[in-house]
Amino acid sequence: MAVASYVQTSADQPPAPHYATNDNFTLDQANLFVAGAFGDHFGSFAQFTYDGVGRSFAWDNLDLRATDHTKLFGQNVLLGLSLNNNPGVQDPWNTMAVWGFPYTDSHLSPAPGAATVISGALAQSVLGVSAYAWWNSEFYTEASLYWTPGRGFLRALGVDADEGIGVLANTAPYLRVGYEKRGREQNFHVGAFAFFPNLYPGGDQSTGSSDRYTDLGVDASYQFTGLGENTAQINAIYTHEAQKLNASALLGASGQSDSLNDFRADVSYYWHNLFGGTVGFFDTWGTTDPIFYASNSTFKPDSRGFMVQLDATPFGTDPSSLGLRFNVRFGVQYRIFTEFDGATSNYDSLGHNASDNNTLRVFTWFAF
Repeated sequence: MAVASYVQTSADQPPAPHYATNDNFTLDQANLFVAGAFGDHFGSFAQFTYDGVGRSFAWDNLDLRATDHTKLFGQNVLLGLSLNNNPGVQDPWNTMAVWGFPYTDSHLSPAPGAATVISGALAQSVLGVSAYAWWNSEFYTEASLYWTPGRGFLRALGVDADEGIGVLANTAPYLRVGYEKRGREQNFHVGAFAFFPNLYPGGDQSTGSSDRYTDLGVDASYQFTGLGENTAQINAIYTHEAQKLNASALLGASGQSDSLNDFRADVSYYWHNLFGGTVGFFDTWGTTDPIFYASNSTFKPDSRGFMVQLDATPFGTDPSSLGLRFNVRFGVQYRIFTEFDGATSNYDSLGHNASDNNTLRVFTWFAF
């Protein structure tokens, strides 16, 4: 798979290495997948990615599975085990951050400074084992444990755990429940999740303490297919994160207790699986912290805005002349920030406004 794009922001940005301050063309990523079934009970999804902006190669999403069908308490149950490297990558629905909208983005697009841990802060820097049961194809239950592998192991796979939000101080539990109802022309789901990571900030263990996070959330989706060959879908997810930043406080990098909230929703419509569009809304808000958010003028993590995407998949229904396994999507995105890092104007005390980060992105997405 390969994704390339043109990115233009409303105002010039600090340039990434090898790029200009604005109007950039880039290969966002090139991916190799190793996926498929091995017999009746085993399967794999392994993604390896070249980051065209960072010019580096690393492992990406990993999900190795073992499953079996059985009967428990008189109900049909699908039992499974997953070995994965990104909390949420094993999820059945497209609401968690790893599979949620926007389904493609560029590292050249400006992003707010605050985000919850479950939204991808530990992606590819952890390993976890998940056990799940899907009862009568309706009720889904899952329990997982995550840990940080050795630094040598991660470096061999192109990841430096110390560069992220932190290193897990111990195993971190992750819990997931959901209910799905399927019909002939529609299906919906509602769910909840919880994640409890304790992190050494930046891998620093010198304080003998760790930062404790509690991410609790709810999500829902609805899909309607009774529109001929057309499809409409709605996704929504809300996360509340409680932060006990004991280690960061001892290091002088934060107050002791903060919270962060994140809400995202999107609505999409696709015609004949060929042309479609999505409108997404995002809103992040939380505790004022003059140390943790010292890089902005209000000391707040608040950011909100909208994204609109229009795209076309020319071979969405008919095989490509280049073969059954070739596909391509062309799309355009526009992201609008109504608030960025705590303010609508002069958010960094340098005269930059939230609207300066509004981003036009035109992309091509090839899959072979």
